[in-house]
Amino acid sequence: MSVTVRVPAKVNVQLAVGAARPDGFHDLANVFLAVSLYDEITATPAAGGLRVTCEGPDADQVPLDRTNLAARAAEALAARYGRAPDVHLHIAKDIPVAGGMAGGSADGAGALLACDALWGTGASREELLEICAELGSDVPFSLVGGAALGTGRGERLAELEVGADFHWVFALAARGLSTPAVFREFDRLGEGLDIPEPAADQAVLDALAKGDAAALAVALTNDLQPAALSLFPELSDTLAAGRAAGALAALVSGSGPTTAFLATDAKSASDIAGVLRASGTCRDVRTASGAVPGATVLD
Repeated sequence: MSVTVRVPAKVNVQLAVGAARPDGFHDLANVFLAVSLYDEITATPAAGGLRVTCEGPDADQVPLDRTNLAARAAEALAARYGRAPDVHLHIAKDIPVAGGMAGGSADGAGALLACDALWGTGASREELLEICAELGSDVPFSLVGGAALGTGRGERLAELEVGADFHWVFALAARGLSTPAVFREFDRLGEGLDIPEPAADQAVLDALAKGDAAALAVALTNDLQPAALSLFPELSDTLAAGRAAGALAALVSGSGPTTAFLATDAKSASDIAGVLRASGTCRDVRTASGAVPGATVLD
């Protein structure tokens, strides 16, 4: 017997970041949108302990030890229910690695749901979300999907209405960016400045609810973008290429280095992707749409 769970990537249509807290984290107002790029996590019983394997683009960059969020999710669920984490977790990866699209968080949420189904633990949604929050700030949204406002460090979610599909192009960078390094650069750039408390932008929420891509394009913001560009200046060329290709808006996705381009429709997204592929400013390009559901058991 095995259980396979599909989990989507995310794009942040708003990422407002507060000053560093005493615990080192930052308060956020994080508007997530789940998009149709997926990892699949398959959980299979295994004698002798936990094992993680991975295939797909950039699979060689995925840790296969206990630092992998999928492994940590299985161990957390097993500990809560007093059982050994005897499971083989296989990750079929399609979400960009270290790309600011929550690929690792998706794997954690997917493994948690897969192990819950495999072991028949019957954990409630609240329990699963509690474990997700312990694993990382983006993991709860990977379980929930759709669209949501994340507050606190991003783990406290309020689901949002989405009136239509939004079409996106994602340009993958030649190298990754460390999320902690981007936050450290955010803090460095903000030294001596009065950083306001993060709050959701009503214009973003209204644009999502109405399914209005043009209005969303005007409202998109990412407070981590200056830090990402400071560490990876070449991303400016990718952003410029996407805008020149006809994107309604362009921004760094989360902590980067993936850049995201909002398109008017699927045809426009395909056209923008073609121009970006030929631009020489990125190593690969993907198209996707959303909102889509969160972690889902396939079999």
